[in-house]
Parts: sequence; structure tokens; C-alpha cells
Amino acid sequence: MKNNKGQALVEYILIVALMSILIISLVKFFGGYVKDSLTKTSCSIAGLEYIKGDKPGTGSCGDDTGDILNEEEEEETKEDE
Repeated sequence: MKNNKGQALVEYILIVALMSILIISLVKFFGGYVKDSLTKTSCSIAGLEYIKGDKPGTGSCGDDTGDILNEEEEEETKEDE
């Protein structure tokens, strides 16, 4: 009877490696959509309009006129409310 412990270890390492590749691919593919969803939510909480970006994950918050606000303007808007 042969010792198969080394073979089982290699199989587990292959399974972990394949699952890691799959998870990284899914996060890379869906990451932009998740970021847009969170940005939409934060825009609605801040009372700002969501401006859709060219690619998934590039959307941002803007004021009622559709102008994109930088971080300083967003802080000023929050302080005014």
C-alpha cells in the first residue's frame, strides 16, 4: 500500500489556487458595479445627484446642476445642511 498523503496535499493546493483565481476574477468583474451601487447610495444619503461614469465604478456624486463636486465642495455642502 502506497502513501497518498502527498497526492492529497497537492490536490488541496490546486483546489485552493483555482478558487482564489475564481474569486479574484469575480471581484475584478463585479467590483465596479458594487462601487457604483455604494456611490449611488451615498449620493442619495447626501442629497446629491448620482452622475454615471463611462465605465463601471467611475460614477460620482454631483449637485443639482450635474456638476461633479470635489471632496472640499462635498464637505462644504454637508456643513451647509
